[in-house]
Amino acid sequence: MRRLHRIVILILILVISVSLIGCSSGELTTEEKKLNIKVVVKMQEPGFWAVVQMGAEAAGREFNVNIDFDGPTYERDIDGQIEMVQEAIDEDVDALVLAASDYELLVPVAEKAKAAGIPVIIIDSNLNSDKIDSFIGTDNVDAGRKLGESLIDKVGAECRIVVMSFVKGTATAVQREEGFFDEISQYEGIEVIDTLYCNSEESLAKQLTIDIVNSETEIDAFVCLNAYGTVGTAYAIDELGYAGEIKIIGFDSTPEEISFMEKDVIQSLVIQNPFNMGYLGVKYALDAIRNEKVPRSVNTGSEVIDKENMYLPENQKLVFPFTE
Repeated sequence: MRRLHRIVILILILVISVSLIGCSSGELTTEEKKLNIKVVVKMQEPGFWAVVQMGAEAAGREFNVNIDFDGPTYERDIDGQIEMVQEAIDEDVDALVLAASDYELLVPVAEKAKAAGIPVIIIDSNLNSDKIDSFIGTDNVDAGRKLGESLIDKVGAECRIVVMSFVKGTATAVQREEGFFDEISQYEGIEVIDTLYCNSEESLAKQLTIDIVNSETEIDAFVCLNAYGTVGTAYAIDELGYAGEIKIIGFDSTPEEISFMEKDVIQSLVIQNPFNMGYLGVKYALDAIRNEKVPRSVNTGSEVIDKENMYLPENQKLVFPFTE
C-alpha cells in the first residue's frame, strides 16, 4: 500500500510538471509571435511627428504588435536615418514604416530591407523606388495648390511674396513648391521676391524672415511650406510688429500655429492628417507581413483652415490632434 501511495504521488508530480512546462512554452510561443514593426521618421519632435507616433502606437495597441518609433534629432541628418534603417534590418524586424528624409539617398537601404524580406511602407515623403509595398501620405502637389488658392483668397492676385520652404530637394518640399508655383503662375500680378530654405529649423526661419523684411521695402505675404518655417516666420513677423500687415499662409497645425492664427498673425493653414499616416502605416505593414494585398498609394488628404472654420466639428481632430 505504501509503495502504491508513492507511485500515485510520483505520477501526480509528473503530471503537474508537464502542465507547467506546457504553460511556460505556450507563453513563450505567444510572445515570440508578437510582431515587431519599426517606424523611422525624419526627426523626433513634439509637433507633427508626435502625432504620427500617436497614430502608429494606436494601431500597435489595436493590432497587438510592438512599435519601435525612432528618428534623428534633425531632419537633415540623412546619414543618421540611414543608420536607423540599417539597424532595423540587423534586428530583423517584421516590417519597416519609413518617412524618408531624402527621395534618393534612402533608396539603397530601403531596398536592402525589402531584399531581406522586410515589408517597407513609406509615409509622408515618397521614395524613388518601385520596390516598396505602399506609400501613405499627403498629395503634396495638391496641398501646394491649396497654398496658392489660399494666398489669392487672403492676400489677392497682386502682391509681392516670399516663399519659406524647408529642406531643399526633399520630395515633400519639391512637390509643394511645384503645386504652389503652378497655381500662382496664372496670376501675372504675383511677384516672388525669393524662395528661402529653413532646413526645418524654427530659429533659422525666424532669422531669414527678419533679414529679408529688413532688406525689402515691400512684402505683402510669406507662404510657408511646413510647420517649422511657419512658426519661425510667425515669431519674426509678430516681434517686428507687422502682424496682419504682412500676412502668413502656412502649413500644418502645431499649437504655436493655432495660437498665432487666433491672434491674426497667421491668416490660414493647409493642414495634413499625420495621425492617419502613422495609423495606416502600421496597419498596412501588418497586412504586408500577412501577404495580404495593400494599396500602392493612399492620399491622407489636406484641408485649408482659417480663423472662421477652425472650430467647426469636422475640423476639430485635424486642428487639435492632441485632444481626446
